[in-house]
Amino acid sequence: MDIATGADGGPARQPGSQTALRSLNVQRVVGMLTTAGASTQAELARHTGLSTATVSSIVRSMIDRGIVTTSPTTSSGRRAVLVRLEDRGIVPVGIDLGRTHVRVCLATLGYEVIAERSMALPHERRPHEGIDAAAGLLADLLAESSVPASAVVGVGVGIPGPIDNRSGHVLEGPLWPEWDDLDPQRALEERLGVPVFLDNDANLGALAEVTWGPHSAVENLVFLKLGSGIGCGLIVGGQPYHGHLGIAGEIGHSPISDTGPLCRCGNRGCLEMAASTSTMIDLLDRGTTPRLTTDDIVRQALAGDTATLRVIEDAGVATGRALASVVNLINPQVVVVGGPLAVLDEVLLAPVRRGLLRYAIAVAGQTTRLVVSSLDDRAEVLGAAALVLRHPVLG
Repeated sequence: MDIATGADGGPARQPGSQTALRSLNVQRVVGMLTTAGASTQAELARHTGLSTATVSSIVRSMIDRGIVTTSPTTSSGRRAVLVRLEDRGIVPVGIDLGRTHVRVCLATLGYEVIAERSMALPHERRPHEGIDAAAGLLADLLAESSVPASAVVGVGVGIPGPIDNRSGHVLEGPLWPEWDDLDPQRALEERLGVPVFLDNDANLGALAEVTWGPHSAVENLVFLKLGSGIGCGLIVGGQPYHGHLGIAGEIGHSPISDTGPLCRCGNRGCLEMAASTSTMIDLLDRGTTPRLTTDDIVRQALAGDTATLRVIEDAGVATGRALASVVNLINPQVVVVGGPLAVLDEVLLAPVRRGLLRYAIAVAGQTTRLVVSSLDDRAEVLGAAALVLRHPVLG
């Protein structure tokens, strides 16, 4: 029997059932087609370590499901079968269900976006309103892209809150009291009618950076999301790291001052109270109608507005101070800053870097690359789509 192997050539961690094993082997073939492009069945067997009989069986099943197409070719002077991914035969979907927005994307197995759209959500909303909005956007994108609903193999969903590994529920009731009595995975699956895979949005941002972004070779990475909330996703040893319960990376509720303002989590002086876009808006808004937005902050900062730049300076240094503890602890190769302020680039990075260098161990701060995300504010939804393909959904 063929065994799917890990990146190091050893056996990959996997469930013991035949179905799960076959699914992992299918994903291995798909991964090879994604990275190498169209390949013969013999090449797929050689590079995946699977037997030619297993590859042939997998290819036949993928043809039936519309995942691949085949055509005759020659290889080393012999007749062969060339296998090519059919990009829209299987479509993973990503949903970023934020506090004030929802974004949906359709992707291919080759990590290309078919379609994507976002919309604003009211601040005071119930969970089902966000779920309904996401379902509506998904239906619209499928129709506009001529992708049949049957092609959707699963939906990854990012939520801006810690998710309990044991139950799948959102942790920390005071942060998200409206989610207390809701099983979000079940609610989403009932509404969407397909398998749903749930994770914290910052974790998905980190996953996107090592799949869609330019950091695929990075073993240790921190993804810092700055928005209306502040989150931190971790890649440790090349794999997403969630911690014991699933709350690793909750940097937004790390106190940076004992006498700071009271946070909704119950602590004082949390980073979120000093550096979130919500706090920036509160500091800069002068009673204008309509109320100041994050886009306004970006526009004013790029225009050189003194007050806006001072607010970003203070927020950046505070962020760097909190980030220093993370850098000291896991010693990442790179810290990627994402979220709606990432477009500010060095305007934002410069004060974050000053705070990091001031409070981190010198060698750790000096050797950690600090960059903005090349995915802008799309990292979370792209990571959600990538999350689908980390589960046995193709077998």
